[in-house]
Amino acid sequence: MKKIPSKQYTEEFKREAVRLVLEQGLSASEVGRRLDVPNQSISNWVRLSRGPSGVAAGPASSISELQAELAKVRAENARLKLDKEILKKAAAYFAKELS
Repeated sequence: MKKIPSKQYTEEFKREAVRLVLEQGLSASEVGRRLDVPNQSISNWVRLSRGPSGVAAGPASSISELQAELAKVRAENARLKLDKEILKKAAAYFAKELS
């Protein structure tokens, strides 16, 4: 039987998932569904972020981490806008072909 490799998630990704649960009030299952991550993984990350006392440990991100995340989101946004333009042109081309 072939073993399926498990996904590896960055610390930044885990922190964001935990933030959605703790700050946005979403359930672990909702966050898992939105991010396509197993619910148990989200629950584990939240539990680990709370530490042994069960209370959330300090701010989730420093300023530099937030700036890095912002840069990543802006880059992804630019890529998605480009993809959207390409798809619009392709749709127009194929619609023209069918006419």
